Amino acid sequence: MKTYFVNEAFEKAINDYLESKNKQESILYNSFLVVVIRMLINIYSELDIINPFSIKNEDALDENLMKYGATITEINNLKRLIDGFYKIYKKNMNVVDKEDNIYFIEVQKCLIDLFTIKRVNFGVTDEEQKNFFELLYTPGCPNAYRISINYKYADDPYEIAEYYKQKLTIDSKKENVPEKQLLEFDVYKQFNISVADLSKMNNDEVKNLNKQIYDSLDISENAINKDYLLKEKLEAIYRKNHPITTGNGYVDILLIMSVIVTTIMVIAVVSVLAF
Repeated sequence: MKTYFVNEAFEKAINDYLESKNKQESILYNSFLVVVIRMLINIYSELDIINPFSIKNEDALDENLMKYGATITEINNLKRLIDGFYKIYKKNMNVVDKEDNIYFIEVQKCLIDLFTIKRVNFGVTDEEQKNFFELLYTPGCPNAYRISINYKYADDPYEIAEYYKQKLTIDSKKENVPEKQLLEFDVYKQFNISVADLSKMNNDEVKNLNKQIYDSLDISENAINKDYLLKEKLEAIYRKNHPITTGNGYVDILLIMSVIVTTIMVIAVVSVLAF
């Protein structure tokens, strides 16, 4: 029995995406499963989706899909819905009396929820928001084939557009919250601070964490080349890029800060003795 990456539908979706990504006007590129992958790439990145597929590591995929704050339950639900859509799709290919494919709407709602989690926790650009909305199956999407698919599968062709609009309204109160000033995620990763940990912090907590990182490495936040200095000092201290961890992100912040400060003090003492 063939073993699929995630499930048959998900594996087919990625293979079809890879086959058609350079033929963007093709029907395959605008087919539902491929568009699902395109939506995931919009929310995350192509590397987040394709790399786990390439090495056949579903756990890596799950970790990537949860990095903006989604739960494993939400991710597993998305997989189940995609699989449900494809099963009905295949069944309908061989029968005259076709079954309504309720998963067409449910998969898109789940993807909107994942996009909303990212938008609320980390913010998105206007361009990202525009591109995501245009991938949804609505009467106004920019591809005629996808418009026809929307009318074919949806009882209400405006349902997804309305659901997306509702999500924007529900979360509009978040829009006045100052955007978190994040360092490169690789920096936090070296301290074993996950994206999920960052999503739980407010803007002031992130700002304070960044200050701790700079201060502990004796880097002025006003330095013009502070990003370069940060990278250089982290590489010197963590040559093998193995984060120290207690298993708890918040505890790790304190642990690693203390280790870095201790390391710098030792270096300073040795330098004094040497001279």
